Amino acid sequence: MSNIKQNIGTSQLFSSSLFTILPKEDRLFIKLKSEGFRLSLQNTRKLIEVAADLRQWEEKPISFFWDESGTEKLSGNNRSKLILRRLFSKIDLLRSNPISYTGFSGKNRETITFEYLEKNDTKDTILGVCPVAGERTRCCNLLTLDAVEQCGYACSYCSIQSFYDSQKIYFHHNLSEKLHALKLDPDTLYHIGTGQSSDSLMWGNKNNILTDLFVFAEKNPNVILELKTKSAVISWADTLTIPPNVIITWSLNAPTIISNEEHRTASLKSRLTAARKLSDKGILVGFHFHPIVYFEGWEHEYQEIINSIQQMFSPVKTVMISLGTLTFIKPVLRKLRESGISSKVLQIPLIETSGKYSYDDSTKVKLFSHIFNSFNAEWRNQVFFYLCMEPHSLWHAVFGRSYENNANFEFDMKKSYMRKILLAR
Repeated sequence: MSNIKQNIGTSQLFSSSLFTILPKEDRLFIKLKSEGFRLSLQNTRKLIEVAADLRQWEEKPISFFWDESGTEKLSGNNRSKLILRRLFSKIDLLRSNPISYTGFSGKNRETITFEYLEKNDTKDTILGVCPVAGERTRCCNLLTLDAVEQCGYACSYCSIQSFYDSQKIYFHHNLSEKLHALKLDPDTLYHIGTGQSSDSLMWGNKNNILTDLFVFAEKNPNVILELKTKSAVISWADTLTIPPNVIITWSLNAPTIISNEEHRTASLKSRLTAARKLSDKGILVGFHFHPIVYFEGWEHEYQEIINSIQQMFSPVKTVMISLGTLTFIKPVLRKLRESGISSKVLQIPLIETSGKYSYDDSTKVKLFSHIFNSFNAEWRNQVFFYLCMEPHSLWHAVFGRSYENNANFEFDMKKSYMRKILLAR
């Protein structure tokens, strides 16, 4: 009976979407080794994942890393265990070192096309909670406003693709009505963002999105409305009045990461230039270093971003700076692997912590501390710095402070933001 189950399970693996997207060379190799060494389902699944990862990273195929030398005198499980241990050790070594983008093409991403659709219903709610909110990591309890569903950019690490029907972008034909229908307590201070379901600015004022959002913010001064973007689309700013409780934040990254992983997005220079123009208009801005990636040359490139921020902006007019890194949940890992795109984002240790997969804590502290400590004392004292979606245990190591719970973090963030909003009026 166990052999029958094994055969059925193996057959299912060989018909899975991840296996079928592999090149024929890899499929034949995995079948040969799985059957020849009578590998367990778990080990066969690992071989498939390793083969898919190597292809995404544009590394040599799995057969290159397979080494049977000196194992001829071993038999059965002893032999297969040694061979697999060698293989996984080589892959772990690739994961543990800073990612190298030398010779990497980053192909297959620009070809993605999107279909634009309107949602005609009026029943769906557009206000929800951050999809990764929870007490297992320190979370600001951001509320999310789905003004648009799905992003038109093609960042290789994006989790939005896992939440929505891929390649279909939905706009609300009645966004103003849905915003008006939201029931908010006038005595409660809300922090609401539109950047969790799509990019907030890439669409400009298409379908009067920004007009409707600004009217909503003006009517609800107890709302801190955050628009988060990787774009440089700000032509609308010459014709629209932006209420002071609207803050606009840019997700920034090293040029190497933007060019290889953040496809279709604006360049770093264009993002910073757009942010400066809005800051000059009196709009409060902020910056997200997210995801920070451990790659060859990371210290220099992120340092250059910090230098530019401190030269171009005032800490008085900058609301926040967040730090975060590559973090995945299982559905996103599966989706990224099955996409077949060229990307290095899964070439990290994928250590499981709090139900998510990322770098180990020591690497995170190294990345976050370098960036935080590279800002001068004026910035560290006047701007609200925080870790996004990270275990609370890392806060003290990076900032020398931490929060007992999410509610305290949320309260402190809102108080800091609101102080600058009131000064900007």
